[in-house]
Amino acid sequence: MNSPASVSSQLSPLWVRSRGVLLAVLLIVVAGIALAALQQGDENGELDPSSYDPRGSRALAALLAHDGIRVQPVDSLTALRERAGPDITLLVTVPDRLTGEQQAALRSTAAEADARLVLVAPGSSSLTGLTPGTKARPPAERSTVAPACTLQAAQRAGDADVGGLRYSTSTPGSERCYPSDGLPSLLRLPALPSKGEGIPGSPETVLLGSSDILHNDRLDEHGNASLALQLLGSRPHLLWYLPSSSDASAAPEEPRDFLELVPAGWRWATLQLCFAAVLAAIWRGRRLGPVVSEDLPVVVRASETTEGRARLYHRADARDQAAALLRRATRARLAELTGVAAADADAPEVLLPALTALLESRAPDRDPASLLFGPAPTDDAGLVRLADQLDALEREVRTS
Repeated sequence: MNSPASVSSQLSPLWVRSRGVLLAVLLIVVAGIALAALQQGDENGELDPSSYDPRGSRALAALLAHDGIRVQPVDSLTALRERAGPDITLLVTVPDRLTGEQQAALRSTAAEADARLVLVAPGSSSLTGLTPGTKARPPAERSTVAPACTLQAAQRAGDADVGGLRYSTSTPGSERCYPSDGLPSLLRLPALPSKGEGIPGSPETVLLGSSDILHNDRLDEHGNASLALQLLGSRPHLLWYLPSSSDASAAPEEPRDFLELVPAGWRWATLQLCFAAVLAAIWRGRRLGPVVSEDLPVVVRASETTEGRARLYHRADARDQAAALLRRATRARLAELTGVAAADADAPEVLLPALTALLESRAPDRDPASLLFGPAPTDDAGLVRLADQLDALEREVRTS
C-alpha cells in the first residue's frame, strides 16, 4: 500500500496540470451566478403598480388614482373573475405566462363582463387563446413613433415610445396605430358577439407591443403618460393582473426534461465551451515533427543513477516497489541462465521448475519461490537481506 508521502507526490503534478482548467471553470460559474443575480435584480418589480424601480409602474398607478381611477392589483385569475364587470379595465402585464385554460377563462370572463382587456406585449403563445385571428410579428426597433391612426387616445397622446412587437389581424373594425414597416405596435380589436353555442365572443382588446409607456423611467417622455392614462383610465376601475406561477388556476403542465429547462443562451455557451475544449485538445496534442534524439549535456554514471533512484525510493518509503524491481531484474537474468524464455520470466510455474532442476545437487538453504515471488519486506533491513539473498541465488545458478 502506498504511503501518504507517495500519494502526495503523485497528486502534486496532477494539481499543477489541472489547476488552470479548474480556475477557468470556477470563473465561469461565478460569472454565471453574478449575471443571473444582476438580471434578477433588474427584473424585480417590473410593471408592479407598487414598485418604485425604474421598470416598475408606481408613477402610473398614482396618476390613475389622482384621476379617480381605482387601481386594484390582483395575482390570481380567480380574484380577477370575481371583480370583473362592465366598468372594469383588465390589464394583463405578462399574458405569455398564462396557460391555455387560463387564456380561455380570461377571454370568456372579459367578454361576459363586457370589460376592456389590455394585453402588454403578448406573443404568439397567448394570442392564439386570447385573440384568435391575430398574429405577432418580429419586433421593430423601439423608438418614438407617430400614431398614424384614427384612435382618439393615440391622436391626443401624439408621439410615444410604442415599439417592440408588431401585429397583424383579420378582425374587421380593428384600429392599427404606431406602425413600423406597415405593421402596428398598438392594435385595438373591437368587441365581437358570440357566434353561437360553443363559439365565445371576444371583448374589446388592446394589444401593446411594448411595456415602455408603463414604466416609471419612461412615463414623462413624449406622449407616454397621456397614452397610458387613456388606455387604462377609460373606465372607473382597473384590475392590474400580475400572472404568477403561484396562481392556483394555472393547470399543471406536462413535465419537461432537463434540456428544455435550460435557457437557449446557456446551451449555446456550453456548445462554445465544448468547441473550445476540442480546439485546446488539438492544440495540446499537436506534433511539431518527428522526435529528435539529443545527446545528454553531461554523462551520468550508472552507479549515480542507481543511487539517485534508491534515495527516491527510500524517501518515499517505497519498499514494495524497490523489492518488485529487484525481483523482476533477478528473474530476467535467471531466466536467461536457465534457458527459460524472457516472456516466461515472471511465470512461477515455468521459472521455478527450471531453477529446481538446476540446483538439485546443491540443495540450497533458501526457498527460490519465496525469494522471487514472496511478499514485500516490511522494513529497510528486510529489503537489504532480500537483495543479498537474490545476489546469492544468482551466484549459485551461475556457478552450477
